Amino acid sequence: MKPINVGLLGLGTVGGGTLTVLRRNAEEITRRAGREIRVLRAAVRNLDKAKALAGDLPLTTNSFDVVDDPDIDIVVELIGGLEPARELVMQAINNGKHVVTANKHLVAKHGNEIFAAAQAKGVMVAFEAAVAGGIPIIKALREGLTANRIEWLAGIINGTSNFILTEMRDKGAAFGDVLKEAQRLGYAEADPTFDIEGIDAAHKLTILSAIAFGIPMQFDRAYTEGISKLTREDVQYAEELGYRIKLLGIARRAENGIELRVHPTLIPERRLIANVDGAMNAVLVKGDAVGPTLYYGAGAGAEPTASAVVADLVDVTRLHTADPHHRVPHLAFQPDQLADTPILPMDEVRTAYYLRLRAFDRPGVLADITRILADSNISIDAMVQKEPAEGEEQVSIILLTHITVEKNINAAIAKIEALDTVAGKVMRIRLEELAAR
Repeated sequence: MKPINVGLLGLGTVGGGTLTVLRRNAEEITRRAGREIRVLRAAVRNLDKAKALAGDLPLTTNSFDVVDDPDIDIVVELIGGLEPARELVMQAINNGKHVVTANKHLVAKHGNEIFAAAQAKGVMVAFEAAVAGGIPIIKALREGLTANRIEWLAGIINGTSNFILTEMRDKGAAFGDVLKEAQRLGYAEADPTFDIEGIDAAHKLTILSAIAFGIPMQFDRAYTEGISKLTREDVQYAEELGYRIKLLGIARRAENGIELRVHPTLIPERRLIANVDGAMNAVLVKGDAVGPTLYYGAGAGAEPTASAVVADLVDVTRLHTADPHHRVPHLAFQPDQLADTPILPMDEVRTAYYLRLRAFDRPGVLADITRILADSNISIDAMVQKEPAEGEEQVSIILLTHITVEKNINAAIAKIEALDTVAGKVMRIRLEELAAR
């Protein structure tokens, strides 16, 4: 059978890994796909730098040479960012070519537009590598769990943040020191904002939530809070209370909408996902029929991500001649069946909380704090008061609450911070049990 011809946009970390895996496992991939997958040409920024890896593969510095090549069947976009990636993907679709991308930013921001164009042209857009590297979580949601009504999902979907939190816990180090170490080791970029402020995780969560619940991409509605304000004390206190802190992306069906949020979260240490350490990723999905299922693996890196890219190439190759109306839809649900379920404002989200504050060691302080919480309909699950250091007048108080509404906790925190006996700001971290029920 005639080979399927592929054009690569980018031969960097993931592009180079994809080319390497395709060449190394060519025989196995052909057996699985039913026909040879052949890279015809690649677009690169630097010809001299790419030649050593490319060998005899034709190279160009103009990406439109690849996108407009009539002999190419599938365009693989691995350049990242929004532009020119969006323009190139739309042009490839307009030319009747299938697209494979690892670009979570592009899919989260422009996925609705891209999928609509692909649907109209009868071509496929595959994006498994856009979330959690080599973990096949998108395929699991789109196909493996298709019999289920997804109730919620929670994921450690940014390896950089997970590495930093693991090091803070294991070494008792401060956030800033661990961030520098992560940059030295190559886990964090020179500008780590997307990773440590939760933006990268929010891109990925937007994609997962759309597939899980059959809703359009709504990145601008995702609540996003990063890890830069966490202290080693919070990590240590959480550990003492039997919890681990992880940056979680959480999407959950609620009575009147869908929760879509990324933030540091306390998780009971006995949960499997709480023990996912270093730069690894994991996604926990709760379906009504199957119950909770956990997907774990490398969330980044050349060959783990290339594994997902090549899997998409094999899928597209298998379905290349299939009737477009009988392919698996981009977001798992038929395009005319997407729901208009609203994304809940963060104020309406219900969860439990860890609160840490500094208060003067005087009679009646705890009574004032607990009264404020009670007046806001917040009940306390556990409370710890640390002994003051010698010569200090202030003590650390840690409270764990039962589940309440976010707006109630915000109101209570404002009142607690206004007390003369409380020094500074209250540290608030959300807490999720992630139980099977």
